[in-house]
Amino acid sequence: MSLVLGIDTGGTYTDGVVVELRSKQILKKAKALTTREDLSIGIRNCILNLDFEDFENISAVSLSTTLATNAIVEGRGCEVGLLMIGYTPIDPLPVKHYYVLPGGHNLKGLPNEELDLEKTRRVITDLRGKVDAVAISGFLSVRNPEHENAVMGMVKEILDLPVVCAHQLTTSLGFHERTVTAVLNARLIPIITDLVESVKKVLDEKKIKAPIMIVKGDGCMMGEALAREKPIETILSGPASSIIGGTFLTKTSNALVLDMGGTTTDIAILKNGIPRINQEGATVGGWLTRVQAAQIYTYGLGGDSYIQIHKDGEIQVGPQRVWPLSVVAYNHPHLVDELKVNFEKNYDLMFSQAVDCFMFLKQTTSEVLNDLENKVVEILQTGPRSLYYLTQRLNIDPNLLNLQHLVNVGVLARISLTPTDILHAQGTYNQWNREAAEVGVGVLASRARISPDVFIRRASEKIINDLCITCLQSLVGCDEQNIKIKNTPEVMYFIKKALSPAQGQGFDCSFRLNMPIVGIGAPVRAWLPEVAEKLNTSLVIPEHAEVANAVGAATGKIMEMVKVLIKPGETDGTYLMHAPWERKMFENLEEAVSYALSEAKKQAELAASKAGAKEFELVVNHKDRYAHPGMLENDIYVESLIEVTAVERPEWEREELKEKFFVDTIGC
Repeated sequence: MSLVLGIDTGGTYTDGVVVELRSKQILKKAKALTTREDLSIGIRNCILNLDFEDFENISAVSLSTTLATNAIVEGRGCEVGLLMIGYTPIDPLPVKHYYVLPGGHNLKGLPNEELDLEKTRRVITDLRGKVDAVAISGFLSVRNPEHENAVMGMVKEILDLPVVCAHQLTTSLGFHERTVTAVLNARLIPIITDLVESVKKVLDEKKIKAPIMIVKGDGCMMGEALAREKPIETILSGPASSIIGGTFLTKTSNALVLDMGGTTTDIAILKNGIPRINQEGATVGGWLTRVQAAQIYTYGLGGDSYIQIHKDGEIQVGPQRVWPLSVVAYNHPHLVDELKVNFEKNYDLMFSQAVDCFMFLKQTTSEVLNDLENKVVEILQTGPRSLYYLTQRLNIDPNLLNLQHLVNVGVLARISLTPTDILHAQGTYNQWNREAAEVGVGVLASRARISPDVFIRRASEKIINDLCITCLQSLVGCDEQNIKIKNTPEVMYFIKKALSPAQGQGFDCSFRLNMPIVGIGAPVRAWLPEVAEKLNTSLVIPEHAEVANAVGAATGKIMEMVKVLIKPGETDGTYLMHAPWERKMFENLEEAVSYALSEAKKQAELAASKAGAKEFELVVNHKDRYAHPGMLENDIYVESLIEVTAVERPEWEREELKEKFFVDTIGC
């Protein structure tokens, strides 16, 4: 047997599966709450919940995660020192400590200016004690990495810190985007290191000796060592893993894959079984990077989305994430009694909902809290409390008690009504404390002056309609149309008529998706049937959909690509090879191509081995480009692009290929 343990560490849940790859069987699956204060606790609970004993036969442990994405969005990570060579930044950068050094290159890979070694040494020394990692970005380093390499050598000599060069992460042009990528990569090093160390700690307890693999944002795998060096590659790892898992579980080649988790809904469009890759690079937290990742559309709508009632009675779902009442009250049932005593119906709340509660997470080390915030933290250290309880205990007007700052810095968590609670209140889902959900619904329904049943119906319709809009918005984006549906009243006029037709309206509208919806994630069985019905399409919810992210982690493949560019040289008849590891001149094109192919294959093999691949094949793509000017007889050489990709297919895929080869051979 070839067993793989797949683990997905998400913002709300940590999912786990044991997969037998040759037979493609899911032997065990489990979930546990993610414990952000100590990831090893949630990982340990998840593995315990698997109720699996044959750990000595686990051949690999594969991880996917949203930790890198969330850290960038939240601005977390270590302090980074940035050394820019040959270019002064114009646009903002995600870093506080940076220096501009002389140097950099032109498009031919020739120096614009020589390095100033003395100044470089002074600057590097000045970073000591101020930063935890160093990023280096040189102008046009993708044409010649010598300046970045020289500065990296000096950083290693002077500082005992992790250091990364921009040319090691991408071969794409765009100095600003490469610089952002290098900075974020350096910032994420402790985040991914913490995840890997937490997993290894639990694996050691279980005496699991298997190697660790991590899913990248394009859905492929990389080894532990490479993940520590290039954690930026793990952005959008979780959503990419859900695509792989959905494809593995359904074998659907053309589909809209919708992954609804606790915090977000992520959507990808599959064509011929493959998601579109964002060639420009993934944008995360407002920063455009040069990291190739699957084109995934993310929306702040999940099982833990904050349900709020506005003064006009309109219900809003998300994008803020909170803890569900039913989940927290499961371990703290006193919250149910506290919610039963609440504010007057006519009392307006400016910053909160009447059902809001708060719980203590951890002390802050960097933020200075005021006296009121310190009193709240002291009260909540004995257990979670309702907003009403806090206002009575502190004898303060609730509109003077804005706790959002403490939530933003991670000291407190807000607890409130969510889609998960709506499912509990209507009896669809009963895992946690149903009474807490029913009381919460009753409080908000009373303030909206409607019955609990009407509130549940309206909230459910809002959730379903918002999910429909996320599907439509994703398809609009796939068509490369810059239309924001919710911000366009004319579009929303017709969408409302289609999704929530009023009795007696003058005309009807409808939509028809030309592909099925594949539903992934724990809540999809409750919400997606009506979504598919409203969008006039079929719905596929595979078995094990609730742990598809972990399945995707367990069934991915390793793929490492090396790109080399050959351009005309400085004089006629010469050619320049620009590779991530060197710049080299040749007297003829054939020699340049032969050398580039040979070296690219060696580098691809090295990259695949470093990523953890053992059995892989090399796929070579070589294109020569010529211009065809109308006035000249002969074509003009422009460039040659050489791509060598090392691919290690999953074991189940290799077995299928062997079976196919055997059948085809017998057939002959």
